[in-house]
Amino acid sequence: MSDQPDQPDLPVLPAPESGLLLTHFLTVRDVARSRDFYADVLGGEVVLAENPAIVKAANSWIIMNPGGGPTPDKPGITLTAPEPGDPVSAFMNIRVADIAEFYARAKEKGVRFLTEPLDRKAELRCYMQDPDGRLIEVGQATGMLRGVFADPPAGSGTG
Repeated sequence: MSDQPDQPDLPVLPAPESGLLLTHFLTVRDVARSRDFYADVLGGEVVLAENPAIVKAANSWIIMNPGGGPTPDKPGITLTAPEPGDPVSAFMNIRVADIAEFYARAKEKGVRFLTEPLDRKAELRCYMQDPDGRLIEVGQATGMLRGVFADPPAGSGTG
């Protein structure tokens, strides 16, 4: 069902009436596999199946398409999915109300986690990977809600 009354069979797309709306674009190897992962694991709704695939998850949108070369609006830029062993420069951060429940449900669905949820003083946190190996942090605020924050990274000169 659409919120766009003059086009009843069009899906509701990430198009704000004012201001901005933050979406996440992911370059993926297999659109169907990634679309199904984000819809299933995050409980999202598939809004468009492909070209591009769009999943609405909670209060965000994830847009997925395969890579490709430069286009007139992004000259000199090539989009590629991450390769195993690539350094990580950015990752998605998912906040949950109950990390134990999310972790158990995701594990049942075959999601690969790097560790079980760990207590980091400010939060309980763990990391999972999507079908392309993209890192996703899953966290539940705990100590930060009482003013307790994580220790600064070693060698940061703060603290």
